[in-house]
Amino acid sequence: MKQSDESAFKVPMFSIITVCFNAGSTIQPTLESVDAQTCRLYEHIIIDGASKDDTLAIVDAHPNPLRQVVSEPDRGIYDAMNKGLGMAAGEYVIFLNAGDSFHSGDVLQKLADVAMNHDFPGVIYGQTDLVDDSRQRLGERHLRAPETLTYRSFAQGMLVCHQAFVALRRITAPFDLRYRFSADYDWCIRCLQHSRLNHYVDAVLVDYLSEGATTANHRRSLMERFRIMSRYYGFWSTLVRHFTFIPRYLKFKNRK
Repeated sequence: MKQSDESAFKVPMFSIITVCFNAGSTIQPTLESVDAQTCRLYEHIIIDGASKDDTLAIVDAHPNPLRQVVSEPDRGIYDAMNKGLGMAAGEYVIFLNAGDSFHSGDVLQKLADVAMNHDFPGVIYGQTDLVDDSRQRLGERHLRAPETLTYRSFAQGMLVCHQAFVALRRITAPFDLRYRFSADYDWCIRCLQHSRLNHYVDAVLVDYLSEGATTANHRRSLMERFRIMSRYYGFWSTLVRHFTFIPRYLKFKNRK
């Protein structure tokens, strides 16, 4: 059966993957936003790194028959994401970390409608809002998702937040554990390389918890991202392009 014939009637299932460790102060909004989805064709996979706080107690206090929990030590966030990816059974995967949440209760339904009406795109994506720990909106993400997205688009940086980047599971691969801070950027590029069609949803899909990274980790992340850009788009072109990022970076710093 051709994909177009299949997608004409098949409602996709979504694998929502939440990785966490000692997330007792942040995980409740994530759970509530998943539970509030009007589209119920999903599985919620929680990969917990053997938390020592009340994370698991909070999860237990939000029972959901569509939720499964694994709690064991891991080798970091991307190793945990790989575990979740290995367990996923849905047509699409969504990574919604502890503290992040769906923007509204109809997000999964919007994604399902796009999938069915547009022949199951390889990537479905949208916008992201930043929120603080009291769930107050801080504003838009500093990079807005473009209406047209290709593999070449990420030469300009991570234009789409990982949590608002929904990928067809069969085009995904494990996260590259050589990258400790930017493996999600590499993963998104590889998904785009294998996607025959990407579809933009003109809506905010995710509220991203803006906690801020330490200066050391931020610098290491930028260095990793430069390596990844150079790998896919060439060293010299990446170096030259970074000079054009300076005004964008200064604008972002001024906003903060």
